[in-house]
Amino acid sequence: MKKLKNKKAYYVILLFVGCVIIFFLVLLNYAASSIDKKNTTVGVDIPTGSSFLKVTEILHKAGLVKSRFLFYSLAFTRQATRSIRAGEYEFNTSMSPATVMDKLLRGEIKTYRITIPEDFTVKEIAFRLAENKLIDEKDFSNLTIDEEFLNSVGVQAESIEGYLFPETYLFDRSMSTRQIMRMMVTQFWKKVTPEMQKRAKDLGFNMQDFVTLASIIGKESGNSSEKPLISAVFHNRLKRKMKLQSDPTAVYDLENFDGKVRRRHLKRNSPYNTYIINGLPPGPITNPGIDSLNAALHPASVNYLYFVSKRDGSHYFSATLDMHNQAINNYRMNKGKKNK
Repeated sequence: MKKLKNKKAYYVILLFVGCVIIFFLVLLNYAASSIDKKNTTVGVDIPTGSSFLKVTEILHKAGLVKSRFLFYSLAFTRQATRSIRAGEYEFNTSMSPATVMDKLLRGEIKTYRITIPEDFTVKEIAFRLAENKLIDEKDFSNLTIDEEFLNSVGVQAESIEGYLFPETYLFDRSMSTRQIMRMMVTQFWKKVTPEMQKRAKDLGFNMQDFVTLASIIGKESGNSSEKPLISAVFHNRLKRKMKLQSDPTAVYDLENFDGKVRRRHLKRNSPYNTYIINGLPPGPITNPGIDSLNAALHPASVNYLYFVSKRDGSHYFSATLDMHNQAINNYRMNKGKKNK
């Protein structure tokens, strides 16, 4: 009787071991096989704080996990049942469950390479980020003038305009609107060194005035080699207490601007319109790049007071009003000849 019991126990153990071996063989095959043969790209969003069970459920609904039991078993054998990094993931159904697991454990969330060009306004930056669903537009708008947030990022101004540094960034959708804006301002402070801030102070500018002047220079010309000359004109005008008369300032706060500055715009009663006000506007009109910032601090040693666009990206510079008017007439004549 005892031998019979031992024999039964032996067969039970043998059966159990056989089942375990078969299960692991099935699991190994499952882990190494592609999800399907359709080669379909699938995106999923993992919310912050999701448990592995929740993650598995999300992947199952997206068609990336055919067997929740096997997937969870695979995770258990790899001690991978901890929380997964929140964010947007991109998978392909040609991947194996093991590859999907690896990507989750490494937190390989989808990133977006976003280029913010020089001299974009806050509104233009918001539009570009919103296009890629990286920000909440309402939060962004509120934070641009939120005093507590501005103080937290070192901006002593009424608006963040001017301090969102133009650069190519890698963002992801797990980032909050606040984090993205903070990253851009942090980049500004990396570029604007203490030496630059001291130079601005030596020139008689506070931080806001310095960035404001740089923003006007950037908006007036995209030609880096000309920016010190543009800067010189504005420095010379400020010293002589002349109005800056910069066209971009006249249209900065227009709600619907079609891109063409008209005579009526130059007569607008706006705190930014340098055809009306004396000195600099109350704040930046764009977010300037490093060339414009440097140009604001290092104007060329020239006596120019005027410039007029040649419509080819360059300008005529003049030291007197007569020379300026002559340059305008010459440009109009040349333009007339081209149109014939």
